[in-house]
Amino acid sequence: MQPTTTTVGVLALQGGFAEHVALVRKAADQLTGTFPTAVEAIEVRTPDELARCDALIIPGGESTTISFVAAQSGLLEPLREFVKVLKKPTWGTCAGLILLSEQANATKKGGQELIGGLDVRVHRNHFGRQIESFTTPLDLPFLAGEGGDAAAAAKPFDGVFIRAPVVEEVLRQSGSDHRVTVVATLPDRVNKAKPSKSVVSEANIKDGAGDIIAVRQGNVLGTSFHPELTPDARMHAWFLREFVQKK
Repeated sequence: MQPTTTTVGVLALQGGFAEHVALVRKAADQLTGTFPTAVEAIEVRTPDELARCDALIIPGGESTTISFVAAQSGLLEPLREFVKVLKKPTWGTCAGLILLSEQANATKKGGQELIGGLDVRVHRNHFGRQIESFTTPLDLPFLAGEGGDAAAAAKPFDGVFIRAPVVEEVLRQSGSDHRVTVVATLPDRVNKAKPSKSVVSEANIKDGAGDIIAVRQGNVLGTSFHPELTPDARMHAWFLREFVQKK
């Protein structure tokens, strides 16, 4: 029997989880009549709540704190199973991108536990300190058709970058059914950590294309920026259609 409700969880241990919940609900309203089920957005703090979810969003915040609280809450291994074994649709924004990466540079002393799922290495705080945060318009062609009207669909997306990471290398992918695809780059900014040549060859982008700020691999999406800190629900609507509906 076709399920009547799709449950999208937002990891609610720290960071911008409430904003993500609100935008999932807004996106679901925009997709009424075109999405095959009703969409329920819930906050996730326990393994039982995670088990209810058909998809998951890991918000921006402090990745070390989220990782620590997840470990203390008995959530770290269930999260890894959710992403890497069950292969359920998962999206990480900023800190979430760090946690979903297989490797991270510039971590705090002693490193941090990662969930994994994206065969990439990220560089934390690539754009500098909190005071150096910025918002810039992003050209995201894959959002064409989202937003409810043609004018909204054609607008650039406001990318909010707060101590944001970038993907600095695509790792060798052994045993994966899906390759890493670069979804978006940020041109015309100073690269503090130049992508290595393997990024260019593995991800099939041109040298000098800019900082890699969004990638996907199979069931996993990662973005450097914070869509949850805008009123624009197009990214959330795209995640629901492109990852959750097509799972």
